[in-house]
Amino acid sequence: MSDTTYNPVPKLAEELNLAANAIIAVTKLLDSGSTVPFIARYRKEATGGLDEVQIRNIEERRTYLLEFEERRQSIIAAITEAGKLSPELEAKINACTTKATLEDLYLPYKPKRRTRAAIAREKGLGPLAELILKQPTKGDPITSAKEYICDKVADATTALMGARDIVAEIVAENAEIRAIIRKAFSYKGLLVSSAIAKKTDKPTKFEQYYNYNEPIATVPSHRFLAVRRGEREGILKINIEINTEELIPTLASLMGLKPNSPFANELQTAISDSLTRLICPSVTSDVHLELKLQADREAVEIFASNLKNLLLSPPLGEQVVIGIDPGLRTGCKCVAVNSTGKYLDSITIYPSRGEAKNKEAQLKLISFINCHKPFAIAIGNGTGGRETETFVRHILKKSTLKEIVVISVNEAGASVYSASDIARLEFPELDITIRGAISIARRLQDPLAELVKIDPKAIGVGQYQHDVHQPLLAKKLDEVVESCVNHVGVELNTASASLLARVAGIGPSLAQKIITYRDQNGPFSQRHDLQSVSGFGPRAFEQAAGFLRIRNGKYPLDASAVHPERYELVTLMAKHLCVPLAKLIGNDELIANIDITQYLSDEVGEPTLRDIIAELKKPGRDPRKSFEPPKFRDDVQTIEDLQIGQVFEGIVTNVTAFGAFVDIGVHHDGLVHVSQLSHRFVKDPNTVVKTGDRLKVKILEIDIERKRLALTAKIEAPVNQQAKQKPLEPSPDKSFQNKYHNNQKPTIKSKGNNPKFSNNPFAKLIKN
Repeated sequence: MSDTTYNPVPKLAEELNLAANAIIAVTKLLDSGSTVPFIARYRKEATGGLDEVQIRNIEERRTYLLEFEERRQSIIAAITEAGKLSPELEAKINACTTKATLEDLYLPYKPKRRTRAAIAREKGLGPLAELILKQPTKGDPITSAKEYICDKVADATTALMGARDIVAEIVAENAEIRAIIRKAFSYKGLLVSSAIAKKTDKPTKFEQYYNYNEPIATVPSHRFLAVRRGEREGILKINIEINTEELIPTLASLMGLKPNSPFANELQTAISDSLTRLICPSVTSDVHLELKLQADREAVEIFASNLKNLLLSPPLGEQVVIGIDPGLRTGCKCVAVNSTGKYLDSITIYPSRGEAKNKEAQLKLISFINCHKPFAIAIGNGTGGRETETFVRHILKKSTLKEIVVISVNEAGASVYSASDIARLEFPELDITIRGAISIARRLQDPLAELVKIDPKAIGVGQYQHDVHQPLLAKKLDEVVESCVNHVGVELNTASASLLARVAGIGPSLAQKIITYRDQNGPFSQRHDLQSVSGFGPRAFEQAAGFLRIRNGKYPLDASAVHPERYELVTLMAKHLCVPLAKLIGNDELIANIDITQYLSDEVGEPTLRDIIAELKKPGRDPRKSFEPPKFRDDVQTIEDLQIGQVFEGIVTNVTAFGAFVDIGVHHDGLVHVSQLSHRFVKDPNTVVKTGDRLKVKILEIDIERKRLALTAKIEAPVNQQAKQKPLEPSPDKSFQNKYHNNQKPTIKSKGNNPKFSNNPFAKLIKN
């Protein structure tokens, strides 16, 4: 069904609680090819100031409603063609609001495979089934069934069995009954999992689910996805169970069962058979699918939130940086990049191969640092990262280079980038490990600009990201990247093709054309020069121009978020103040004298004018927070160095539905369970912490064998409880594994003694 015959606006306005005219404006803009960031930023008058989330909700729900209506009309057409559409049935179909109800109504008329009921009908047992459904008060089932004995029906018992099959199918196809069963599953169903014996001879991460059940009405998304993964890996068997016996009286009443009828037992038997053989398996599959979709949506939202916070991490800025990709066996790859991220040079050092190599590495790195004079040294946080960080800090402390900042950088996905087509295109002559070090250095300079080159799924900030519906995940993450890039803005003359491709209205092909034009003609001097790029037409310019920046260009507004379509208006403001445009920009005193009411028009309203004023005050301001290096403890580098009760300042690396993972500088992130995030009750960890936040935590439990840490952020008692607080007591009766998914407080358990610090590969250097 086309958009012209169905208007989803009233339904959208009701569901989303938005003005109908705003929804109409958004749909028109989307249909005309406008992007969500452009609509949200530069068409506020038309939409009533809707933000990106609201616009995307309109886009998503509109698509769903149009597809739903198309399916509705398709079903009506199919039933009409079969000559079975009654006014009552059509009214029920038109009143449907969910796909499940719609499909239930269509089920009796849907072409189906050759069922037991179909075979019984072929044998002529339909009238006997109708007799059972009528529940007459006289007669005898066996006597009635004997009338149907023939070469296809051996005896009365066989006839009754076939008739019951027909009745069972009729019951199973009753939309009202299916709705009741769905509701019963939703409110009373249990998600049940058990271990597959042959798979459980060794410990697994699914041990807590070997004998597990939980109401599906309350099961959290992360537990459902965990159980699903256990099933997929052949360790768990899962099912959704419900007490079917208590449902039979309700279904019997709906089917008109009469206890005094001699055919009552036949109908009750058919209902029971229908429930266990036909309805429950079908509804179980539907409920399972709905649970999966809901869990997917929640997991995707968590991933999206984490990704957004990571992409918007504070940038170091335009500073010379040395990046180091640590390696204990293959050596540490060290690269230097200039203030714009251009690769300069590289060396490889081997600080962990004995004393001679260690001294050689010191001299080589010092020489490299003196040559390139970096503001900071970025060190990947993978294997050998903390040892390398200690090594670098040590030699800087011994030298005159103490002012250089040493920072541990999350290197998740760097190996993916270094082996990608993008990396090969950027650095065709460089080794894959050198590319990884360059990525580490650039991540420190500008996380957003570098992370857009990597598939978001490879960054590792999700929850069961490989278990969710991948198209849904990809679409959501693409939206997040697009939103972040356009929120920050892109420097046109230094941006990579990967970054430019994420700007509203551009895309990969046009981004490459911009790079080619820039390489051939030099830096862009003004935004309007973009229209000289092949394929960069008026529509692309309208969508993209406001998100592109040109610093020190010919026209001062090109460095701001003011759209070129409003340049004339801003020039008029400067003219009215009798000052050059360049003098107005950034001059709070002059800007304060602008009366925006005199610039109101049919096209330009107060929201746009306020945006312009804000941008004139701080043109091109980066909306991200200021950079602050993390502070890890120097005396702890591996999980073996930890002790229960130690307090650390860590960085939140991932937020899930069950808690937050925190990097405290020992290679393995610790889990702060949701119950340990705050003294108050926390339902959603995202309301307390975000990816990239600094968080003070204390060690609750160390599981060296599984490389797991349990942490708490509840270091001090609330002010009104400090006097009454008792010391934390160990409770060894619960396993560490359970805290990863169940809402339990972590217990204290440490396996083995902590090895001495001398086991560190660089220990000799540190002692010296």
